[in-house]
Amino acid sequence: MNKLFSVLLFIAAMSSCNSSSDKKDGKSNDPAGAVSSNLKSLSSPADSVSAEPYLFTDKNGLVYLSWIEKTKEKSYLKFSTLNNEQWSEPQIISSGDNWFVNWADYPLLSADGTNNLLAHFLEKSEKGTYTYDIKTTASADRGKTWSTSTTLHDDGKKAEHGFVSMIPYGENYFVSWLDGRNSVMENAHPGGYSEGHHGQMTIRGAIVDKKGNKSEEWELDNRVCDCCQTSAAITANGPVVIYRDRSEEEIRDISIVRLVNGQWTSPKPVFSDNWKIDGCPVNGPRITAQGNNVAVAWFSSPDKKAQVNVVFSSDGGATFTPPIRIDEGKAIGRVDIVMMDEKSVMVSWMEGTIIKAIKVYNDGKKDPSMFIASSSESRSSGFPQMTKSGNNLIFSWTDDKEKNIKVAMASF
Repeated sequence: MNKLFSVLLFIAAMSSCNSSSDKKDGKSNDPAGAVSSNLKSLSSPADSVSAEPYLFTDKNGLVYLSWIEKTKEKSYLKFSTLNNEQWSEPQIISSGDNWFVNWADYPLLSADGTNNLLAHFLEKSEKGTYTYDIKTTASADRGKTWSTSTTLHDDGKKAEHGFVSMIPYGENYFVSWLDGRNSVMENAHPGGYSEGHHGQMTIRGAIVDKKGNKSEEWELDNRVCDCCQTSAAITANGPVVIYRDRSEEEIRDISIVRLVNGQWTSPKPVFSDNWKIDGCPVNGPRITAQGNNVAVAWFSSPDKKAQVNVVFSSDGGATFTPPIRIDEGKAIGRVDIVMMDEKSVMVSWMEGTIIKAIKVYNDGKKDPSMFIASSSESRSSGFPQMTKSGNNLIFSWTDDKEKNIKVAMASF
């Protein structure tokens, strides 16, 4: 199925989930708005024309914000760090005039807590809408200078490659991504690509060193949903990856694979929603881990009942608790999750046009939800981001009316 049609089909199916909640006179008309009274707006380091934010906290608690700024000629991937509630002067990671810039498939930046940084962006490889490559670039001086970008995958196919996860792993980084090398129909189009995904999208994983060199690579699942974000975490046992799977019957539930004793486990659902949908919902899961305590949040809509759920694991993702539903009846997904401690997580999601967050405990208890911001269900509003540093939660999102990035912080 053509990807654009899939997205339009999903938006139409979810139109009944529109929320009338909005922010008026600086306050939310949502009852949960009062809970976020300690939410503080921060000045954004991003230019007025900016989007695709991503937040990352290194092992020392330093928060990074990356984003894309666009001009008529080029796209720029930039980043800034947060110190005492002030963002540093933005630095350019890379720029290009042939990038694939997309509301859902956004660049990432990862930092190992020393001087080393690794980032990625997407570069067109052909004229087809969904023919683009994953380019990685590394820095050894905290982002002052960056290496010449290299292509993460080496299949050489004019196909879709994207939806990356990137996280420090020992002295290296673990990276996962969706890979369309098997979706290409040879000679389907001059240049060898096909936008209709006649083959199967796969998910792959790799080890990349601090200079951006790949040392190991695996195919993790040979048939997955075409365009939902992947998410990875490092447990005490090793890397784990979650993603939206895709069965022959078009069941698109969330699966997990784990690297255990040097071998990847077979894909296994974190929970069987049995959501059957004939197009990709463009709504990926997120995972967080501390030791072998793991939590996963995701959006699903079985029987057209939209919902956001959370599950916990105490054995590195081998088994999970029953789902805890956290939405309030008008969920459109776009989730994020961070571990608060070994027994609780904070989950953010979009409830109609409202960005919300809630603390959830592994025994099923939930605190009252927090109002974070008014937003929009449009694609241009993107995927809200959340990270934790010390006693603070940092949130970032795209304001599609002002066409720029907003940032806020809450203490707990």
